[in-house]
Amino acid sequence: MINKINFSKFFRIANIFSILAVLISILFLFFKGLNYGVDFKGGTLLEIRIDNENIQIQDIRSSLSMPALGDVNVKQFGKKGDFLIKFEKNANENEKFIIELKNIISKKIGTAVNFRRVETVGPKVSSELLKQGLTAIALALGAMLFYIWIRFEWQFSLGAIVALIHDVVITLGIFSILSFEVNLSIVAAVLTIVGYSMNDTVVIFDRIRENLLKYSKIKTNEIADISVNETLSRTIITSLTTLLALFSIFILGGEILKGFSFAMILGVIIGTYSSIFVASPVLNFFKVTQKTLLKDEDI
Repeated sequence: MINKINFSKFFRIANIFSILAVLISILFLFFKGLNYGVDFKGGTLLEIRIDNENIQIQDIRSSLSMPALGDVNVKQFGKKGDFLIKFEKNANENEKFIIELKNIISKKIGTAVNFRRVETVGPKVSSELLKQGLTAIALALGAMLFYIWIRFEWQFSLGAIVALIHDVVITLGIFSILSFEVNLSIVAAVLTIVGYSMNDTVVIFDRIRENLLKYSKIKTNEIADISVNETLSRTIITSLTTLLALFSIFILGGEILKGFSFAMILGVIIGTYSSIFVASPVLNFFKVTQKTLLKDEDI
């Protein structure tokens, strides 16, 4: 049995790094918060196209300098001449509002404007969506906890849930630090991250459990090293192929898919890291041995 990489040697450094990353993420989430999109904050989203490619973002923004709109956000979307506009006012309040706004923008920038998409979300709906999104994440974590508890021993379950919380908190923390917009697609990405991270963790845990039952005189950290090395090729191949697809979506998928693909990229990288350097050290901390497994099986 030759360990190609001594992962346990880096457990302490990795744990300190993870604790700092989680604490920084929590501080940013608490004091800065997340940049909620229209889905969660309410308001109106417009996708417009302008044939005149000389029109810049500042021209669009200046044409929308109206107190009635509230907070306005404009950004380039897709190819030149395409823009995304978000503002607080709910367009459903007045059926003629969008037509009037189109005329105002066209007049101020001196060219025709094509409104390709209009989405509105009221404050009550956005509040419900936020609650449902948080509930979905909490239920997913709870379901994973229950599955691991049934599938393995409680120490494995605790290690898996610590890794999952680690992944979700750091991902959301990075979104807070970078002020990236959080909408329903990001909730979907977080739920996918939970599933991906859990899948990677279960593969490693399954091998650790097999090796614990096979080798009785080897320390837990050495068992973790052997198990991670045995599953390393599978982990690397799975992560790299997933990242190739996600980077393609991030680069070529357009503005709408950027947030989702970025969250997924973070999730794959952090999830792979946590399966090795967060979940496995928990087993070492609780001194899980062959006796622990046999005792639980007897019960």
